[in-house]
Amino acid sequence: MRKEKKMRESEVKIQRLHPAVNLPAYATPGACGMDVCACIDAPLTIQPGERVRVPTGFALAMPQGMVCLVFARSGLAHREGLALSNGVGVIDSDYRGEVLVAVVNLGKAPLTLIPGERFAQIGFFPYYTVAFKECDSLPSTERGGGGFGSTGTGGCACV
Repeated sequence: MRKEKKMRESEVKIQRLHPAVNLPAYATPGACGMDVCACIDAPLTIQPGERVRVPTGFALAMPQGMVCLVFARSGLAHREGLALSNGVGVIDSDYRGEVLVAVVNLGKAPLTLIPGERFAQIGFFPYYTVAFKECDSLPSTERGGGGFGSTGTGGCACV
């Protein structure tokens, strides 16, 4: 029987900004993302095409070198069309304000979030900062400057 390797765990400070907030939590032991709940006092209806910022009721303090990324929850995105209006939210390690989630209703019907509803998810990731070194040319690669479909579309058939 193999012993399961424990994942590396980092400490992130979290501050409740509202007494009734449901803090983010992992839904399953294998989850990468923590579900985030809407910290709203009353139901919030989002019209088709409308963009709103949804408060979460908490603020974070992460170590430098870590970023918190905010994603849509797949069920709401697929069933209702709720997406992040900026694709993926970025919470930098030096930001100390309330985490707000910018969402858009891409569906055809109004969508109502209820207080405490899980509507987004967050994950924590290491990142690199870089120092650019300007040069006259870049080293060549087999791919070169090919992008947007340049590697082809075949080879992934499920029959």
